[in-house]
Amino acid sequence: RGSRRPGPAARRGPAAAGRAVSGPPDHVGWDLVRAARVWQVEFRARLIDAGHPVFGEARSQLFEHIGRAGIAQADLAARAGLTKQAVAQHLDDLETDGLVERAPDPADGRRRLVRFTAEGRAMLADADRIKTEIEAGMVAALGPDRVEALKSALKAYIEDRQGS
Repeated sequence: RGSRRPGPAARRGPAAAGRAVSGPPDHVGWDLVRAARVWQVEFRARLIDAGHPVFGEARSQLFEHIGRAGIAQADLAARAGLTKQAVAQHLDDLETDGLVERAPDPADGRRRLVRFTAEGRAMLADADRIKTEIEAGMVAALGPDRVEALKSALKAYIEDRQGS
């Protein structure tokens, strides 16, 4: 006979097998995902309220990869995990909005650099202010020692996994 394998419903998990599922597992990874979502929802909503509706759109995901000094367009596609065509389309729209510009790379004329315009930098200044305000809210809710411990632990974890 051999060993008995669970039926198809059991292999698909407790809900498929008719057992109650109380919620996601309790582990730090899930807590990090939920905390990041809470933070991002507040951050995006406040930026939209501050007059930056682009933060309600998918193309805003490029901002975190551009950096203050700019980035080569090909590198932006790789860092964002998007196709070159998708990045080019998003950049076309962001250029039309006056938030970014593309220019030849002085070190390599074949490459195009993406950088923030003056309007884009003003948006970043609003984003920095809002980030500071959100963190102040965290300090008010959790206390300064807990927020510093959280930041320190997260930085140590990232450094351990990615190196410095």
